[in-house]
Amino acid sequence: MQQLIVINVKDNVATATQELIKGQELKVETGGKQVVLTMKEDIQFGHKVAIKNLAKGEDVVKYGEVMGTATKDVLEGEHIHVHNVVSRRGRGDLAT
Repeated sequence: MQQLIVINVKDNVATATQELIKGQELKVETGGKQVVLTMKEDIQFGHKVAIKNLAKGEDVVKYGEVMGTATKDVLEGEHIHVHNVVSRRGRGDLAT
């Protein structure tokens, strides 16, 4: 079973299909090539992981669509979530 899924060749994140452990090495296919990622931290099932280094302010892309902006530099293999990404479509947790 594939442990990381990349949906679109434009994606710079993958989705974990099971719990991933810090230090675990995984192969992920992106853009027609295989990349070996080392998990920099534990990643929960269903959460995202960076499959390339992202600079602060860079677009975070999933399903081929920009889903947010990195709020700090993120290394490949790091967890992508609300602690390092702000949504461009509304956070939903802030009062308007």
